[in-house]
Amino acid sequence: MSTKGAGRSLVRATLAIHEPPVGTSRTPGGIIKTFSFDFNPAQLSIARRAQWKASAAPVERDGALPEFLGTQPRELGLEVFLDTSDEPTSNSVLKKVESLLACCEVTDKSIAAKQPSPPWVVFEWGSFKTARFTAYVSSVDASYTLFGTSGVPIRATCRLQLHEIPGKTPGQNPTSGALTAQSVHRVVAGDSLQSLAWREYGDSSAWRAIAEANGIDDPTRLTAGTELVLPAAEEVRP
Repeated sequence: MSTKGAGRSLVRATLAIHEPPVGTSRTPGGIIKTFSFDFNPAQLSIARRAQWKASAAPVERDGALPEFLGTQPRELGLEVFLDTSDEPTSNSVLKKVESLLACCEVTDKSIAAKQPSPPWVVFEWGSFKTARFTAYVSSVDASYTLFGTSGVPIRATCRLQLHEIPGKTPGQNPTSGALTAQSVHRVVAGDSLQSLAWREYGDSSAWRAIAEANGIDDPTRLTAGTELVLPAAEEVRP
């Protein structure tokens, strides 16, 4: 039975590796690399915790009412399997592991901007929105399990731990809590209307609203440095 059709329709997971933003922005900077998974993760773990504080109470009481302190950012754990055993002279496994390890290293551009920081990342897997959020990589554990004749690894498993970088509440002014009418974004290398729509509204299909607001006829051509008006969230969402 042919599997060509299924192969073409399979959605691959990706990890977009971005420069950290400059200033106080919570929008990832320019794209450094898009890490495409050769094999989709067999398992993902997502954790989120609510923080409560319980005070001590006199022994004759059942206990004090706990105080809710807030919700902690999400955490995502996943494994990345890399294998080029059919190409024993390839060094692509080595290069890919190095690109993941670099997610825990400070970027040159952030040093030049005097805001040293490792990259920010966005994991994406089709329509799985629960696992899609801006994050930093807190740990990368790589295990090399097969080597070519020259000693270069040709098979590896990498375990990644991602921690969410919280964004602003959609449509809210952080100082007054009021709905904002619009915001402006300056285009950087690697930006697309789809990625901007996801970052701003959590829905990449909302790119059409950005295109209409800025009179963009060709959404595939964005010039770095161009300022785009981003409509208010309530104007975009149904």
